[in-house]
Amino acid sequence: MALIISALLKPNSLPFSLLQRVTPTAKTRRFSCKVLNSGHPDSELNQIQRKQSPLGSSLVTQLRRSYSNGEVSALANRVSVVAKEPDHDLKTQGRILFSDVVVQKRREVFWRGNWNALDIASAGIVLAMHLLSLCAPFYFNWPAFWLAAGLYLVSGLGITLSFHRNLSHRSFKLPKWLEYLFAYCGVQALQGNPIDWVSTHRYHHQFCDSERDPHSPIEGFWFSHMNWLFDTSTVIEKRGDSTNVGDLEKQPFYRFLQSTYILHPIALGALLYALGGFPFLVWGMGVRTIWVYHITWLVNSASHVWGRQAWNTGDLSKNNWWVALLAFGEGWHNNHHAFEYSARHGLEWWQLDLTWYVIKFLQVVGVATEIKLPSQLHKQKMAFNN
Repeated sequence: MALIISALLKPNSLPFSLLQRVTPTAKTRRFSCKVLNSGHPDSELNQIQRKQSPLGSSLVTQLRRSYSNGEVSALANRVSVVAKEPDHDLKTQGRILFSDVVVQKRREVFWRGNWNALDIASAGIVLAMHLLSLCAPFYFNWPAFWLAAGLYLVSGLGITLSFHRNLSHRSFKLPKWLEYLFAYCGVQALQGNPIDWVSTHRYHHQFCDSERDPHSPIEGFWFSHMNWLFDTSTVIEKRGDSTNVGDLEKQPFYRFLQSTYILHPIALGALLYALGGFPFLVWGMGVRTIWVYHITWLVNSASHVWGRQAWNTGDLSKNNWWVALLAFGEGWHNNHHAFEYSARHGLEWWQLDLTWYVIKFLQVVGVATEIKLPSQLHKQKMAFNN
């Protein structure tokens, strides 16, 4: 999930610039990074990553961690890279409950003094949606309930089908009018505009579960779930300037959504209020939005903590069946990290994947083309017994 209020403020409107953040007056952090199974070797996205990533798209083949001393070492193109982060702002923690995931360093988000306007705005909207949803028991009616369910389907698929599989990974192609329509549905999930959402997600894959991952449980379960959204300075410091979404930035439609993003959910809220009064606003915006929020966030948190690994991805990604049910197939997360380019995440017949079923339907009616799926050779390469 990208920064929720990213369109309200441009990066240069923050109380610091990227240049100021890396001046020699502060102790420079050295990070390791890794790119694992970055996708189909001939994909358009892979070509973009090879051009725009400073370290290439197939960089790291092995990763080992030392949780006792905070070091991360990686074998990158047969060159060992070791990074150690200073501990002055972090606290060492233990395992996450009912998992084998160790919190290497817990990052404090709320009790810090460097909140900027973007952090405050993001936290304000998340809090407002939660408070609005508390009114739901007092303003329940069946039309409002079914409205929320319908918008959950529309905005949820806007995230999973459009923002994630179509725009982030280019798993398939759609006619531009339909691509833009699905992307607009994703905007109504109130998770950010497509450019910023896709950029953050691509960085997640590029640096998955390393110190440069925007949201990894190695910094705490709640940090990976939602707290990272309220610490934009750290996210920017980790990833640097956004240089991985040139394919979207050159399209006027996505630039328009980036500059006007927050106006569209506001317009939807006004429409719902006009159609059904306060109950429609409570259920259609409050309840539905926080439901989609936490389901999306569970992919970042729970699917890197609880579940099973079917493929040797070298990260913490897990296949989690209950997240998959809630998130339209996104919970088959280890499958996804093994084959990022794949339009299908539920690779087994019993792995329900609603997003894939919609994509398959779009293929049958002739509007979805160039659908990418993992080859048998790639599966053999990613198997643990290889």
